Amino acid sequence: MRARILLTLATAAIVSLSGPHSWAEGETTAPQLSKQQETAPAAAPKEPAPPASVTIIGASEAHGVLGRDVLSPADENMGRIVDVIVDRLGTVRAAVIDFGGFLGVGSRKIVVDWNALHFGRVANKSDSITLDLTKEQVMAAPEYKEGTPMVVLGAAGSLEPWQFDH
Repeated sequence: MRARILLTLATAAIVSLSGPHSWAEGETTAPQLSKQQETAPAAAPKEPAPPASVTIIGASEAHGVLGRDVLSPADENMGRIVDVIVDRLGTVRAAVIDFGGFLGVGSRKIVVDWNALHFGRVANKSDSITLDLTKEQVMAAPEYKEGTPMVVLGAAGSLEPWQFDH
């Protein structure tokens, strides 16, 4: 009898360590272990993750660009930055600008090369970003629609697809 009690306790300990079980009240034998439970090695203890690196950027050193006004070199309103495009490697390649219209009505999105933007003074949200393109060049750019190939308007006004060699 004592051997059976020890066997039942040992089996119960193994089953409780291997996950949830559903013993009916009053049962004296443990449910059968699956092949996977019988042969599974004990999980190695996880080492704690190393602490994350921390960089402190001064409040006047960097700011977000989404929603910022974009002006031409002639101080014409070119729209607002609504998205940033990155390539497969995570490199910032372009910005999506919501151009034209009034209060979102009649506007369209265009994509401009990141290098065509200048962030001279963006100390607060009211500061704008300058785009090295004329209003006519931006008006001639094809509209950006998500899920379709995008045409990026470059600083020289040329329109060409990106070449991915990666």
